[in-house]
Order: sequence, then C-alpha cells, then structure tokens
Amino acid sequence: MTGEEILLGMALTVALATGSQVLANRLHVPALIILLPVGFTVGALTDVIHPGRLIGPDFPALVSLSVAVILYDAGLGLNLRNLKGETRGTVGRLLVIGILVTFLAVCAVGPALFGIPLRVAAMIGVILVVSGPTVVGPLLEYVRPTDKVRRILIWEGTLTDPIGGILGAVVFHAVATSGQIDIGRGYQIGQFLISMGVGLAGGAVGTGILWLALRKLRLGETLGTLAQLATVILVSAGCDIARDDTGLIAAIVTGLAVTNLPGLDMPARRPFLETLVQLIIGLLFISISSAVTPASVTPVLVPSLILIAGLVLLVRPLIAYASSRGSDLTVGEWGFIGWMAPRGIVAASTASAFAATLVEKGLPGASKILPITFLVIVGTVLLYALTAAPVARRLGVVRPSRTRPLLVGGDPWVVGLGKALESAGLDVLMWAGLDEERDRIRAAGIELARGEMLATATNPRARLEGVTAVFLLTDDDDFNALASVVVKDNVQGPVYRVGPPRDSHGVVAPYTGGDILFGRSLVRHIVAARYRRGDRFLLQPGSAPLPPDHDVLFVIRPDGTLDPVTESRPATPLPDDTAVLLGPA
Repeated sequence: MTGEEILLGMALTVALATGSQVLANRLHVPALIILLPVGFTVGALTDVIHPGRLIGPDFPALVSLSVAVILYDAGLGLNLRNLKGETRGTVGRLLVIGILVTFLAVCAVGPALFGIPLRVAAMIGVILVVSGPTVVGPLLEYVRPTDKVRRILIWEGTLTDPIGGILGAVVFHAVATSGQIDIGRGYQIGQFLISMGVGLAGGAVGTGILWLALRKLRLGETLGTLAQLATVILVSAGCDIARDDTGLIAAIVTGLAVTNLPGLDMPARRPFLETLVQLIIGLLFISISSAVTPASVTPVLVPSLILIAGLVLLVRPLIAYASSRGSDLTVGEWGFIGWMAPRGIVAASTASAFAATLVEKGLPGASKILPITFLVIVGTVLLYALTAAPVARRLGVVRPSRTRPLLVGGDPWVVGLGKALESAGLDVLMWAGLDEERDRIRAAGIELARGEMLATATNPRARLEGVTAVFLLTDDDDFNALASVVVKDNVQGPVYRVGPPRDSHGVVAPYTGGDILFGRSLVRHIVAARYRRGDRFLLQPGSAPLPPDHDVLFVIRPDGTLDPVTESRPATPLPDDTAVLLGPA
C-alpha cells in the first residue's frame, strides 16, 4: 500500500470505530451490533482498512497487546469482596462446566455441520468458550438485572477471556505441530499449567511495578495512568514472548491485584484509560470484521445459524442449570444466566490470529474458523441484545427502577437521613472516611461502601454497582465541592452537594457551580444544628398538608425515584408521592 492509502485506511478505521460507538450510544444498543456489520460492509467495499494490508503480519501481536489492555481495565472493576459465598461457587462452576461443555459440544457437531476435520472443530470450540466484559457489561447496563446476577455474569465473562485465550494457545499448538489433538494427554495439561504459571508470574511483576509507581512514587492522575498503561503493555509483551497468550493472564491478574490490594493509591479518575479502551475495542472490531469476506461467510451461514441455535437454546441453559445446582439462585436467576452468553473481542482476536497461521500451514478447513466465529459473535450479540431485557422482565430479575443513593458523610444527621430514606424503601449506600463515622453507619445497619477516598463513587463502574445518585454531605465544604466535579463525570446519574455557609471561608466551595441540595436556606451547618436540637427526618404522604416548622427535603415518587429539593428546583409532592421532611420529632 502507498503512504496515502495507509493514512486513509488508518483515518477511516478510527472514524468508523468512533462513529459506530456514537451511533450505538444514541440507539441504546451494544456497540458490537453496529461495529461488526460496519466493518464487514466496508471491508467488502474496499480493502484500505484490511489489517493484513494496513498493518501486515504484525497485526496479531498488536491485537494481543490491545486485548491485554482491555482485560487489565476489566480486572480493575473486579472487587474480590463481591465474590464470596454462593457467588464464588457459582462463578467457578460456570467457568469449569461452561468451558468443558461448550468445547465438547462444538467438537461433536462441528465436523458434521461444516465439513471440517475434528482438529479444526476443536480450534473453533476452544475459541467459542469465551464471552467477555466488552459485550456482557453493556448488555447488563442496559438490562439492569439484580446485583447477584450481574456480579456472576461480569465475573464469568471477565475470567473466561484469559482462560480461553490460554486454552486456545494450547489447542493451537497441538493442532499446528502434531496435526492431531489429544486434550486428555498429560502433556497438554502440563502445557496449560506452565502457561498459567508464566501469566501469574507476569501479573506479580506488573503488580510490583505499579505498587512502586503508585504507592512509593505517588504519581498523579496523568502519570499514574501512563504508568499503568506502560506496565501492562511491558508485562504482557514479555509474557507473550516467553509463552504465547500468557500476557492475557498477566494483564487481568495485575488489574485484580491493583484494585484489591490495600494501600495502592489508584488514581480516582481514569478518563484516558477508559477512552483508550473504548477506542481499542472499536478499532479491533472494525479491523477484524473487515477481514471477513462475503465469499467466506456464504458457505457457512446456514450451519452457523444452526450452531448458534444449539449454543443458545441447549448448551448455555444446560451449563446454567448444572452450575446453579445446590446454590441459592432462584429459577428466574439461573434462567437469565442461561440466556446470557454473547461472544466478544477475545473470540474475534484469537480466531483472527490462529486462523491465519493454520491457513498458511495448509490445514484443511482452517479458512472457515474466522467466518464461523464472526457469525457466532454477530448472532449471539444481536440475539441477546434484542431479547435480554424482555427475558429479564419475564423472569423477574430486573432491578427496580427506584433510585439507589450514595450518601457521602458520616455525621449523625447524615446517618439519620440515610435511615429515613431506607425506611421509605430505598436501597441506601453510604461512605465515610473517619473510623468513628464508619462505625456509626454500621451501627445504624446501613450498607457501608468499601474503599478509600470515594473510590466507590468515582469508579467509572459505579453505575454497574447500582448507584444512581450521589449526595455529598460531609462537613468539609471544599471536599464536597471538589468531589462533585470529580464524581459527576463518572456516575450515570445526578450528583448533589449540601450548601456551604453563606460566610464560608472555603477555598473553592463558595465559588464552585452546581446544584445546591436543599437550597441556600438549609445549608450544611443549619441542618446539622437543627438535628442536634431535636429535629428529625420524617416521612408523610404527599397528599398530607405540610406541618408547621417542617421543610420538604425530598420527594419519593411511586416508582421509587428520589427527587431532591435544590436551590434551582423545588420538589412538589403529589398525592401518590412520599415526602421526606425535616422538622420537630
């Protein structure tokens, strides 16, 4: 390709990746539904974005490093404290049973469906065992299932990616070198364990580097994010050089360790890393789908639809049922888990990398690996995207639309407000920095958010934890003001702060914009003083008249939506609403 064609191909790929995700966001659908058809269509019309021509033989290595960054970011969202009890057991069974049953099912039907050798069917089977957070996460954000179901599916999707990548490398080497496959041999099990060891060692090295960079050097947001990116790429590349595809294990282990080890000063905001991950996802799907030609898809279209039907209607429900035996999952919960197994970026990337090498080696049927994988990805994502929400509603596993507020602060009046909101039926989450405040929250029986320095609120995945509104109620006005600026970009929902005193000498609080909770007449110290004098937070029907010496602070709508009174917008209770008042007990 000429220099002009390369520039055009790169610019077009970036534009398509970005435009597709913007369109998907506007349509409220997973980005893959737009990215894959767009890449396939443009790849059929022109070859300027074809990765083989644009990048050349180095494309698989670039894909491997890109997927490592994606998995590291996914690992940062996995809190081990949420993986406990029955959830841990269910996730473990889903991984073991799901990988084994999916692999064996594809091996059993693949040769007859597609006219391929068992070796190629085994390669396809191990590719299709993975799911991934890049497809599961957006679907769950749209469906909003219960916390238990969401956590199980997020953990399963994230952990199957590196495990599937390692298994794919083991099967690939068995197929490519010996021309036959025998997964039962102790040699292959040993190869898998060696790969796991290399990946875990790489994860330990990456964790050590980031501990030094974030804990000892105290790098700020920008340099801290760059240090994370450089560490993940360096460690993943080193592991892949030592042993194929072990970089995926290293990346996710590093992310898990960094987010769960105490004392690591993680930057609260990661806008650059989040933006980079979104761009990588778009670029990879556009590039990989452009390599699939209509001529390669046509012969395997009908058999692939049969395979998709088998995976969706038989294999996945069987896996979910077997994994939920003996657990506390309800019929609706295991039913929805059995209706959620889309394939994603790791399946596409491994198919792209392994298929090209096997085709070069002249393995019969290897040219069908990528188009079959492409069709399974498109089919499963489209099917689940269109049906997941109605299925979740039918099975009764949709989280109520009611607001889940995060109250930041631990003063007695803040805890009293949390108790009042809980008594109104809201699922309240609280965070406080001081030990005595945290003890006060625990004593009140309110759920306490774990972590340091608003990690729960500033985590871009807070919306996946169900937080839909944040209320900054500490006695530090500058903290409330600054935190409101940080939090509003990372939480899918409104952010409010209690107002500072009129004569505040804070550095930023008197000058920072944003909607002030309760208005200027009920600023922080006035609410606290009234609470100390005996005023309490009370609930009354919206149809009842306002008692003397009482102020309306919130209105809770019949659907559980929490509507606060602010400086710019009063909340008027309607007859079917519930009003939260502050007044004499």
